[in-house]
Amino acid sequence: MKRSRITGAGHYVPEQIITNEYLSTIIDTNNEWIVERTGIEERRWFTPGIDTVTSMSVNASKMALDRAGLTAKDIDFIVFATITPDYFVPGNGVLLQRELGMQGKPALDIRNACSGFIYALSVADQFIKTGMYKNILVVGAEIQSSALDKSDAGRSSTVIFADGAGAVVLQAVGSDEPGILSTHLHADGDFAEELYLKDPGSSRDVRLSPEIVENPSFKMFMNGNVVFKHAVVRFQEVIEEALQTNHKNKSEIDLLVTHQANLRISNYIQQKLELPDEKVFNNIMKLGNTTAATIPIALSEAWEQGRLKEGDLVCLAAFGSGFTWASALLYW
Repeated sequence: MKRSRITGAGHYVPEQIITNEYLSTIIDTNNEWIVERTGIEERRWFTPGIDTVTSMSVNASKMALDRAGLTAKDIDFIVFATITPDYFVPGNGVLLQRELGMQGKPALDIRNACSGFIYALSVADQFIKTGMYKNILVVGAEIQSSALDKSDAGRSSTVIFADGAGAVVLQAVGSDEPGILSTHLHADGDFAEELYLKDPGSSRDVRLSPEIVENPSFKMFMNGNVVFKHAVVRFQEVIEEALQTNHKNKSEIDLLVTHQANLRISNYIQQKLELPDEKVFNNIMKLGNTTAATIPIALSEAWEQGRLKEGDLVCLAAFGSGFTWASALLYW
């Protein structure tokens, strides 16, 4: 059986920088409040007419392909994770495929929010293990800023979410070569409404109306306390699951890359795992929470900064809307 290995990672973030100081001019907040609760100092929001989920994913994908030494023609399959597609229908995978000139190649869309990239990575891993595909492009991309309630009522979400795209190339390698050891996926729909965007939903008499647009259900809702309490538990569980499955100890981790939800959560997990700073990668301070894009962006930046070396044991973990949570353990 083949093993799948990440051979290239790329990312793109919009040019528009949104500082905490700027947010304090449009909602009742300030830099100290935001940093204390989230760790975020600034984030990127898209520029209408320039950035789209598709254009950002194209840039990230081209970077990943170049670093892997491949072209789009070499890719057999696209797995695209996003909850903010450019169109309601079709999904974003085919739009990326079109822009990369990959007509005829299959594209699959994953809607698992903050856990979306690891879910997508797991799906791609299975296709490679079974021998169906050899080279797969796995993408996470989001434009969240256009769905935020930029009023005092929505400030807890507005200060956190951001836009961007990340991509990795997954290739088939020998079973004795570095690559993905295992992936672990979980969900609990009992908490679906604790972090969600209700409308426009299909089960309405009218899917979209002026009343719905003006209703809070058209904006992102997050019960921050509930999300935090579950996240810190599920992160630990799913990381331990990955380590135990592969008979590894937490001290053997060379780099932990968690979904960039909140720096307080990341720091808490780091403390519980007793990992030093050099074994944990965080970039939420400058980029905010880009949902499905956080982990591939982080992988791309970590590689650029020399934080990832061949043979490093890397643990990825995510938790988000659904609730869903997931992990992956791999050798770089």
